[in-house]
Amino acid sequence: MSRLIAALVLGLAATAVTAAPAAQAAESNGGIRVLPLGDSITDGGTANPGAYRTELWRRLTAGGYTVDFVGSRANGPAELGDHDHEGHPGYRIDQIQAGIAGWVQATNPQTVLLHLGTNDIGQNWDLPNAPARLFQLVDTIIQLAPAAEIFVASVAPVAFADREARTQTYNAAIPGLVQQRAAAGKHVHFVEMHAALTTADLTADGVHPTAAGSAKMGATWHAALRTVPTSIGPGTGLEHRASGLCLDVAGRTATAGAHAVIATCDGGPSQRWVAGVAGELRVFGTMCLDVAGAATAHGSDVVIWTCNGQSNQRWTLRANGSLVGAASGRCVKSTYGGTTPGTILRIADCDGTAVQLWSRR
Repeated sequence: MSRLIAALVLGLAATAVTAAPAAQAAESNGGIRVLPLGDSITDGGTANPGAYRTELWRRLTAGGYTVDFVGSRANGPAELGDHDHEGHPGYRIDQIQAGIAGWVQATNPQTVLLHLGTNDIGQNWDLPNAPARLFQLVDTIIQLAPAAEIFVASVAPVAFADREARTQTYNAAIPGLVQQRAAAGKHVHFVEMHAALTTADLTADGVHPTAAGSAKMGATWHAALRTVPTSIGPGTGLEHRASGLCLDVAGRTATAGAHAVIATCDGGPSQRWVAGVAGELRVFGTMCLDVAGAATAHGSDVVIWTCNGQSNQRWTLRANGSLVGAASGRCVKSTYGGTTPGTILRIADCDGTAVQLWSRR
């Protein structure tokens, strides 16, 4: 009986279209514009304001990424550094479709996070056509923002057997529709969100994630974004603390074996390093920071090489600023402690001195 009552309460809550929150000035830090798009699971409501956005923000900022959440709505706790979003409680796919042109034109997103369909499933609203309607929305976003990276999630589980069966049927169609667009060269990516949560991660209403469930969603979004590095950063300069110069490539060309050097910071392509999901540091798109000959010995030269996923291309920027190689356990430093442009870089035993320390720019 209690579950039936919860379901009735949920039905009323899910179908009601709530008023937008009080107007709030949009927050912007000049970073990559990310549009969290969906329904109350994106918004979070009064029970869980900020929803998955809080954990996603925490992970992105901890990783040194500069992102700008965008949207016409805003809510969330103080620890969520940017409250903007486009999560509309109660909205179905058709209702998001009706507003998408204005929202995208107003925010010009570079990345879109789409979790939508829960209310269509709950209301049993044109479900045979729901996946097609979802991807009509995706196609509209592509037309409006063709360069944007669009991440489409399977929807989270629900605690009611009949609705969960409909959820699984709906979700099953999403990967193939994503793949069709990806194969056509569109920037569309699938995110397996349903498997990230269980019914233990839901509130008493059986649909909305708890704070712990929202944190799992945030972690899942974060992992997906990191597989497409440009979705959360165009590349970050790494400044050598001892010299004030930046990590660069000798000759500034994508040549395998070219030495890593320090040079005057100018933000050029050879100074824009993108952190990949495996810990690699990419430059020029396909080249990675490496050690010559995959060596691990103290004094080995640091170079760039075609990205191959090996441990000699994986790096960690520690909290103290040390840039540490996974294979060697050694730190990147300027040769002989040099601080002039063109000084080449090598790996050395980590000692925490300024010639081994780096800061994101």
